[in-house]
Amino acid sequence: YLSGTIEKQWLKRYIADTLLATALPLGVTAAIYVLHLYPAIPNISFIYLLIVLALSSTRGLYAAIITSIVAVLSFDFSLTEPLYTFTIARPEDWLALFIFLVTAIITGRLASALHQRAEQATQHAKETRELYDLVNATTNEESLDRQLNIVACAIVKNFASLGICDCAFLVPDASGQLTLQADACQPTEQIILSSDERKTAASVMIEKKVIDFYHDSTVSPSTRTSLHRYTRIISAKSSALGYVRLQPLQSGQRVVGVTRLLMRERVQHFSIERGQLAKERLSSQMAYFWTFLDQAAAMIERAHLHREAMQIELLKRTDSLRSALLSSVSHDLRTPLSSIKAAASSLLQDDVQWDDETRSSFLLTIEHEADRLNRLVGNLLDMSRIEGGALKAEKEWYPISELIHDVLGHLQGVLPEREIRVCLPDDLPPVELDYLQMDQVLTNLIENAARYTLPSLPIEISGEATDEHVIISIADHGPGIPPHDIERIFDKFYRVSGTIRRTSSVMGTGLGLAVCRGLVEAHGGHIWAENRPGGGAILRFTLPLTKTEGRIL
Repeated sequence: YLSGTIEKQWLKRYIADTLLATALPLGVTAAIYVLHLYPAIPNISFIYLLIVLALSSTRGLYAAIITSIVAVLSFDFSLTEPLYTFTIARPEDWLALFIFLVTAIITGRLASALHQRAEQATQHAKETRELYDLVNATTNEESLDRQLNIVACAIVKNFASLGICDCAFLVPDASGQLTLQADACQPTEQIILSSDERKTAASVMIEKKVIDFYHDSTVSPSTRTSLHRYTRIISAKSSALGYVRLQPLQSGQRVVGVTRLLMRERVQHFSIERGQLAKERLSSQMAYFWTFLDQAAAMIERAHLHREAMQIELLKRTDSLRSALLSSVSHDLRTPLSSIKAAASSLLQDDVQWDDETRSSFLLTIEHEADRLNRLVGNLLDMSRIEGGALKAEKEWYPISELIHDVLGHLQGVLPEREIRVCLPDDLPPVELDYLQMDQVLTNLIENAARYTLPSLPIEISGEATDEHVIISIADHGPGIPPHDIERIFDKFYRVSGTIRRTSSVMGTGLGLAVCRGLVEAHGGHIWAENRPGGGAILRFTLPLTKTEGRIL
């Protein structure tokens, strides 16, 4: 199809050039003869050079040579003695005509070469601009699907002369199965690949060979989604039917995908495979075509490298998190275990008789440290479930005021000397929540306020309702939070820098507030911290009043 069309175009061009190159010098010769300009104007023959220059710069070298030969012959036949014969009587006329012919051919050749280079420069500038637009458009897109879709559309737009009417890219997914990543006809006419075509595309990736298929031309373009009747091309014979070409998309020696080209008709004596350009006049265009495919391969390769870099970064962060967990938790676990061990060992000494008050003190220490150890392990488990997506909120409607009083009830043993002021409106509506999870949130927030303030300072709990949320606030009267730490106190293992809030001897692991954020966000709420104008910090969180579905974290 393509080679036949090109040969017809070139044949028409040669015929037109021949007629034009013959008619123009004959017309000039007739004008000189009728007006008797020669030999009245001895250098009148330079007019032919203008015609040669004009044709060579517009039509090419072939037209210039034909013009030069016709000009010499017509000038000799009509204007030099003896007339109406191709015989030249005077030697100086022979010399003049010979010099004119050589000059015309050389001038035409130079002008034609200059015109050809100008056309090449124009074409290269056009290709450079198109490639720049392509790179610029794909750079502005972060999605690989969108980037490949832009390249596919550009191939169909710029290479319709090669018979390409659709382009798609098949890229292996995480499991290695080829999937349709981009199609120039998306989204209105997205193709559906048959199982046979997928298997063939997989073999293209493995064998690194081009495979062509005829497709049924009776199927209309509007029903291209059902194009699944394909026949393997055995011979190189041309066909009146269109066909599909599957060829490997390579980045270096690695095959990163498959290009699917829907061609109008079979191209004779022509191959899109790199290194098999049978038509010399198409070599530049085919090199340009491969530039587009190389761009697509580079995009896929960059996406693979980005995913690998993300996995490496994830492994690094996981390792860093594991190290931080071990270094942070080992001490915090050892402290309550040491206290429990010391108290239990003291009670088990047979040679010492402890009084009731001392024995009760040891038992209270064991109970207190066991509760502390239980909370620490609970935070670790909750954090691991939040990150692993295994913690599900089982929500039900519950009065938030009753939940706060329940939490304060079981914290009396932990904070026996702490004054806690509760200010809740009587009309505070119930909230849809997971009781155990929100109990954990309030417990962590109150313990955090108690940990970083003096025992003589009160803790204030307040609440208010808006049209969409209930806002709960836990405020203390401590030194406050440094401004550069406010946004980070809910990060895992993060502790406030310096000693400005570490007025208590009890140190945390940096997990309590991180667990609070995960649980509150699972309820559709938001948690944040701010400093009080009169001193101290306020930790606030919201819970939605509308019914929400329980989420798996």
